[in-house]
Amino acid sequence: MNVQANCSISPEFAGLYIHEKSNPYRDCIQGLANEPITVQALLKRAEALLQEGAGLGDYSQAAIVERLASNRPRVAIIQGSPDHPAHMFDHEHALRAAARIWQNGGVPFTFGIPVICDGTAQSNIGQSYSLASRNHTAMAVNINFEGHSYHAAYVLSGCDKTPTGILSGLASADRARRQPARGTAPVWAIFVPAHVLKGGSIPKSTRQKLQAIQEAAVAAGDQQLADDIEENCHYILQCSSDEAFLGQLMRAEEKGLISHTERDTILNELAAATCDDKGGICAFNGTGNSSRTLVSALGFVPAEAELLIDEASTDVVQHNVDLLFRMFNKPEYSVCSLLEKNYANAIRIHGATGSSSNLMLHMPCVMRHAGFDVSLFDYARVRDSHAVPDIFAHSLTEGRDTFVLAQQAAAGLHHGMTSLYKALADLGVPMDLDAPTVAGLSWRERVAAIPVAVSASLPQEKSVIRIQPIRAISGTDVMRGNFFSSCTLKVAGMSTESYNRFNGRVFLVRYYENEIDCNNELRSTNLIDKLAALPSLTPELLAALRRFNGAPEDEPVQTMIERGTLAFAFMIAGQGPKAFGMPEMFTPSQNLRHHGVIEKTSIMITDGRYSGVTKGACVGHMVPEAYEGGGIGALVDGDLLWVRLSERRIDLLDTAGFLAGQLLPQEGAPVAERAELLAQRRARIEARQLQVAACSMMDNVTDAEYGVVPLAVHRRATLPWPVKP
Repeated sequence: MNVQANCSISPEFAGLYIHEKSNPYRDCIQGLANEPITVQALLKRAEALLQEGAGLGDYSQAAIVERLASNRPRVAIIQGSPDHPAHMFDHEHALRAAARIWQNGGVPFTFGIPVICDGTAQSNIGQSYSLASRNHTAMAVNINFEGHSYHAAYVLSGCDKTPTGILSGLASADRARRQPARGTAPVWAIFVPAHVLKGGSIPKSTRQKLQAIQEAAVAAGDQQLADDIEENCHYILQCSSDEAFLGQLMRAEEKGLISHTERDTILNELAAATCDDKGGICAFNGTGNSSRTLVSALGFVPAEAELLIDEASTDVVQHNVDLLFRMFNKPEYSVCSLLEKNYANAIRIHGATGSSSNLMLHMPCVMRHAGFDVSLFDYARVRDSHAVPDIFAHSLTEGRDTFVLAQQAAAGLHHGMTSLYKALADLGVPMDLDAPTVAGLSWRERVAAIPVAVSASLPQEKSVIRIQPIRAISGTDVMRGNFFSSCTLKVAGMSTESYNRFNGRVFLVRYYENEIDCNNELRSTNLIDKLAALPSLTPELLAALRRFNGAPEDEPVQTMIERGTLAFAFMIAGQGPKAFGMPEMFTPSQNLRHHGVIEKTSIMITDGRYSGVTKGACVGHMVPEAYEGGGIGALVDGDLLWVRLSERRIDLLDTAGFLAGQLLPQEGAPVAERAELLAQRRARIEARQLQVAACSMMDNVTDAEYGVVPLAVHRRATLPWPVKP
């Protein structure tokens, strides 16, 4: 019997075999014996889902063996875990993809990986596992992909650290396969991001309860709390806004305006109204949607699958699989090739869209897994070589969130990533339009196929994508200073007014050894009084600050804080990757962001990370981290920082010089002078580390400048980038 003839292979791919010297399923009988039953079980489930429309033909074990032995494309469908909202429908998606892979003459496999939800992990020990999960994902994907000798991946791309973790694992496999001794074909991949989750809204009855708290706050003389709650009520309801409500309701409880039970009741009502039951990636421009943007900018996402508002249909899945098959045996579409050609483009897209500062870790991580010697400073070099304007008017309060962006795309009002490429190119930004994409087209060909970036029927004030710049500053800056090597600041999260106000300002350090201490203070109802009573606020220092900021000599400390004459740098140290897994400082940043007084005047600095949805003056990823002896760990309450945003510098000032009316940066952090304090702080970090399971500690990793990648990955990343022609 001619098994091949009975498999109903699509005519377009009937003669498609992967060209390589080695076929483990022919050279070793064990895989050929073990794996057919897994493929058959997968196809049985696909046929049950698609029923009469499956059209799978013969998928007997004999037919599967024939395909494996003859080196038909072996495609792994990579799923996420269904306990994450972005992956609720991966099972059905995978079955649709498996059916099409078989129809095209390939052999489908599937495996799943655990996916941590950063929202669920916020403000608890789970955040110490979040960044580690990216490295674990890369390793797990690589192990399964290489161990079972797959040729390509169809990736159900989700949220948080998963997309870049998967891409890193695939890139590492692709780089290893390029060794001549392997005799194997490169790796091809296509990413299909999960659909966008529609944001919730506050139930009417819950809004009435919040209004009652606001009125009680005003009656109690706390207009600021009332204003902060009002401001938060204008956001679409997401887990991020729920976190801000938690802090505000804790302030209300401390003030005696509500009971603990009333607080929890309101929080429960908000939580129950937050997520649409279709799931997906949250509608804010956090790491989830920023990762969607990244893999799209790198050319890995079909245009039709980029901005879905519901689970992928069978037609979309079939189109995606067909595109993947058309790339086979074409090295120019392999994973490392797409990364090499599109990386500079992705940096500029990241800046133009104001995407998550988390990607400042993930982008060099992916490139180093691909073998390229890339660091944070390559990002800065590309960014600094040509200004990239802000053309992404994303908003959670004005009807321009990512769900709206996806709706606009579905209506044909713009073309997602292709529109962003066109808008930037039209503005003179040097985009490499000859770079390839999984569509089998270059960006130049994709851009040429659309007449305009955004339809004229969509008013610009309602469009998320803008054809004219919103402002000149955008993205994330790499900052330098005299007490650290580098850090990042997401200027896209700052208003122009805040940027100008903070530029050139001197800030007073308020130091915390961990996130918990900072949260407890920022949530306090008498925060201003607590800050005003700090022992470091000596009369001499206050007088110098008044002179520097042009304040009256007798201005009270509380008034100085409220007016911004006295501004704080809330510094959270001991949160770096080796210290505590580099958790996100989302909750303290939310408490800062949604406190009307300090949000306007103060900044936050950490050697940890921030959530992608973070807004305001939040400086993160400080290197070296405190645990490694970095200068951030040597600062104390009352130290002075001179922040020059336009020069991308944060410097520790000589206090004596400032008291004398001079701005004199110190030579460095007072590490030697405060050696005993540093030793005590390190001991407390080491004690705190015991809260994290040993198997997930990130001991053998680089610092944030190199993406916090395993040292083995770091050592092999020796290829220059950009690659010379």
